Amino acid sequence: MKLTPHGAIDERQQYWLDNFQVGDSWRLFRIMSEFVDGFDTLSTLPPSVSIFGSARTDPGDKYYQMTVDVAHGLAKAGYGVITGGGPGIMEAANKGASDAGGVSIGLNISLPHEQEPNTFTNLPLNFKYFFVRKVMFIKYAVAFICMPGGFGTLDELFEALTLMQTRRIKRFPVILVGSEFWGGMVEWVEEQLLKQTKIDQDDLLFFSVLDEPEEVVKMIKRIVVI
Repeated sequence: MKLTPHGAIDERQQYWLDNFQVGDSWRLFRIMSEFVDGFDTLSTLPPSVSIFGSARTDPGDKYYQMTVDVAHGLAKAGYGVITGGGPGIMEAANKGASDAGGVSIGLNISLPHEQEPNTFTNLPLNFKYFFVRKVMFIKYAVAFICMPGGFGTLDELFEALTLMQTRRIKRFPVILVGSEFWGGMVEWVEEQLLKQTKIDQDDLLFFSVLDEPEEVVKMIKRIVVI
């Protein structure tokens, strides 16, 4: 920072410093408020399942209908359904839960190209910060279901696997739906990570790959009894 001849910060520089510090302080309050709102709103949920997948999945896609069926089955069994609250797979999951009369939670995120919340949530929450939202996905879920998706889905998947591997959270079911989509990734994990001892054999037990909605619901009901 450029100083005045006497080594003091001039008024414009001090104004900039003061506002920078105030901005950071208010950002902390915003982060805290998102945590508080999330904890207060979600603390009374029934055992719930977080469902992830691409926002770009059209209603005509087979995985859209599969997601509706999975969420419908979970809601009928008494589980809440948590999604990112947007379109595509998120919409399908919220639709299935809502149609079954269940708890349909949407954790929407503010994006530069704003993500419109879908109309099938009966418990919506809005977030600005991805990391706060990710805490909610994990803290209030008894299982993760990953439908075909992109970077966001992979982010949520590997965060959960990392937290279980490092024993920062208790182990819970992580189900990848669609062997034709996930098979290549699983093969890469086995051929590269496992064979090069980057992970242990037991780490492969952190997730399962299933193809039928009924199998997914049955597995969760068997492992997470409510």
